[in-house]
Amino acid sequence: MIEYLIQPTMERASKVIGKLKLPEGTTSHEAVACASWPDAVGKKISAHARATRMVRSNLIVEVEDWIWQRQLFTLRQQIRRKIDEAIGPGIVEEIEFRVIPRRLGPQRAQHAIEPIAAPRDEADNIQDPVLRTIYKASRKRERA
Repeated sequence: MIEYLIQPTMERASKVIGKLKLPEGTTSHEAVACASWPDAVGKKISAHARATRMVRSNLIVEVEDWIWQRQLFTLRQQIRRKIDEAIGPGIVEEIEFRVIPRRLGPQRAQHAIEPIAAPRDEADNIQDPVLRTIYKASRKRERA
């Protein structure tokens, strides 16, 4: 009796849903398996990897990079056992880890900085009026 009270909520809920005679299509093995992922692996791992769908009896999990893929691949049997405990055996037979880079969420638009009005003539940037006049005169002679 005490063990029943200690069991995780996800396990009890999935077993109850499985025993109910709900109309077909109300729940799917895919939805239950994907929902059990965070409980099976914990918060840290589920922040970097998420179960997205099932293909036949394979649970497809998207991971951030190849390092997570490699690490989770070594733990796949342990993770599968935890999923089996949560939703029942035989639903997930294999876990496939696919590298999908993290998607960026919506971001605020940055206000465009108004460009400084470009001078009409490059000689206008010369601050000394005498040198500016000499520069303009020499440029005019060169073009002639």
